[in-house]
Amino acid sequence: MEKNGPTSSTQDPSVPPCSRGSSSGLRYGSLVNSVSSLAPKAAEASAVSPKQAYVATAVLCYINLLNYMERYTIAGVLSDIQKFFSISDSTAGLLQTVFICSFLLLAPLFGYLGDRYNRKYIMIGGLSVWLLTAAGSSFVTQSQFWLLVLLRALVGVGEASYSTVAPTIIGDLFSGGQRSIMICVFYIFIPVGSGLGYITGAGSASLTGDWHWALRITPIMGAVGLILLVFLCPNPPRGAAETQGGGVAVQSTYMEDVKYLLKNKSYVWSSLGVTALAFLTGALAFWLPTFLFRAHVTQGLREPCNGDACNTTDSYIFGAVTVATGVLGGALGTSLSRRFVDKFPHADPLICAAGMLGSVPCLFVIIFVASSSIPATYVFIFFGELLLSLNWAVLADILLYVVVPTRRATAEALQITVGHLFGDAGSPYLLGVISDAIRSSNPGTHDWNFQSLKYSLILCPFVGILGGMFFLITTRYITEDRKAVERLVEDLQPEAYPVPDSSLEPSNKRTE
Repeated sequence: MEKNGPTSSTQDPSVPPCSRGSSSGLRYGSLVNSVSSLAPKAAEASAVSPKQAYVATAVLCYINLLNYMERYTIAGVLSDIQKFFSISDSTAGLLQTVFICSFLLLAPLFGYLGDRYNRKYIMIGGLSVWLLTAAGSSFVTQSQFWLLVLLRALVGVGEASYSTVAPTIIGDLFSGGQRSIMICVFYIFIPVGSGLGYITGAGSASLTGDWHWALRITPIMGAVGLILLVFLCPNPPRGAAETQGGGVAVQSTYMEDVKYLLKNKSYVWSSLGVTALAFLTGALAFWLPTFLFRAHVTQGLREPCNGDACNTTDSYIFGAVTVATGVLGGALGTSLSRRFVDKFPHADPLICAAGMLGSVPCLFVIIFVASSSIPATYVFIFFGELLLSLNWAVLADILLYVVVPTRRATAEALQITVGHLFGDAGSPYLLGVISDAIRSSNPGTHDWNFQSLKYSLILCPFVGILGGMFFLITTRYITEDRKAVERLVEDLQPEAYPVPDSSLEPSNKRTE
């Protein structure tokens, strides 16, 4: 076992099993000419200054913004893409499905690596892949739809590396109320990025007359993010915020990590809630702009998509609403959490349940009022998205405080995998298939194009009810599991001796 005190060496050996890092002067991310340099080292435990922590969080938020901008740019020009390739709703939904599938399949791998190796290098590698494949997809020709599908799948590879690791770095830079605020800011950029994706996608296509340009904006901005990540983001020790910079590094196998998470009931039930939320938001984000466009056509307010480019006004408006509700909802959710969690330890899952269940009436109104009143539809889109946006930052905070520091990347990865596999990986495609099946009974009319998509969207409110029930069940276990993690981290302070891996199981007993 190594000492926990400072050391003058800049090339300490890797941390042995059940040891914690020390603080030394080794610079974060220093590259040694060997693969073993990627492993966590005792020397990486030097404290990160508050200024560095805030700058690093700003960089991570910027990249998160770009991730979600890129993800929903295609939804902003979906009608143009359908016309360009002459594809049906179900085939168009496949573009999002293949992206999410590659994203979720590789998330467990990056979660495993993120709990064991240098997280900064992992993010740099993933972001590089993301930039190349996202830029490449903007040069696909009319006869190469298969190539667009393939490149969209590869974009998911890059995003999987970032999304599993970035929140855990923020969790190791801050603790308590500060961490809740920083996580809130980070997750606010999910709806903000999504909304800007619609706006920049539709705007670029409108200005240039070519939807390909919509896919070139985020790679250009992403190159700046990659440079900032290399020079401004550290790789803090795992658990540094809870141990005053000392860090926690308990060695365990991947199967031990998975078994621990499956026994953590708060994690399991909240992850099921995340899955329902992902299904709902994925389907709505992909199809609502197209649904609103078809509603305009049905009412005779807009011409059908017969020209060189489709009318993208709804993408602008929907994007702006998504940005506004994302900021307001994320801030409101975090404020409610900070206000009530000390008095009511189970407040966080209750906030999530209220957001999911409260959005259900709004969704029914959106679906059935769109054919008669577009302004009223937008009002309920605003309130529905506001309620759903209460959840993102609160859910991230729940994961960080019910899972031990050394298993958070794996927890993020498995939650992403399950959430996307049974959530937004299939929901856009599923709704497209339902829409095509309904439309086949009366093909060729613009009104039936709208009605078929309308009836397919009815599935969404029922998924919202299911998700709300999952969060209500989470309230039964959240207090016990949070206290178990707090006791464990307290026992793993730098001055204490390591505890066996079996002590990582959620328990009511204090580890001795």
